[in-house]
Amino acid sequence: MRVLVASASKHGSTAEIARTIGASLTFRGIETDVRSVEAVASLEGYDGVVLGSAIYMGHWLEAARRFIDDYATELHERPVWLFSSGPLGDPAKPAEEPADVVALSEATQAREHRVFAGSLWKEDLGIAERAMVAAVRAPEGDFRPWPEIDEWAGTIASELTTPV
Repeated sequence: MRVLVASASKHGSTAEIARTIGASLTFRGIETDVRSVEAVASLEGYDGVVLGSAIYMGHWLEAARRFIDDYATELHERPVWLFSSGPLGDPAKPAEEPADVVALSEATQAREHRVFAGSLWKEDLGIAERAMVAAVRAPEGDFRPWPEIDEWAGTIASELTTPV
């Protein structure tokens, strides 16, 4: 059993979530490759895919959407799980699903989509991003729910290893 965990991350927070999912799957006995969506050359040899993207302005990053377009046929041939990273604060806001997640879930035939809170460090942002963060009064900090992420990876591992 070999699984690809791929992500599109703008400042690294979503990539860290992907690495945590990969480590969790590996701990549970599943061979796992963790890569950025841009570094994936093929889905050959993978029995499943976990795909995630940072959310900006309510949408997945273009690189993740392009990945789905490029690999749509191959994604239909294996189980797929999707995750989004981006809401901030406690409680996390915005609370609603990303605007494009229904279409992305349908395009991949995803078994599940999860939204995880992200992190925001203003020193990592460009001038335009800082202005946007100030305008919406986004809180700074790391809001990622690590135990919840690990639990979700455990659920994925169980689904992959349960005989049909």
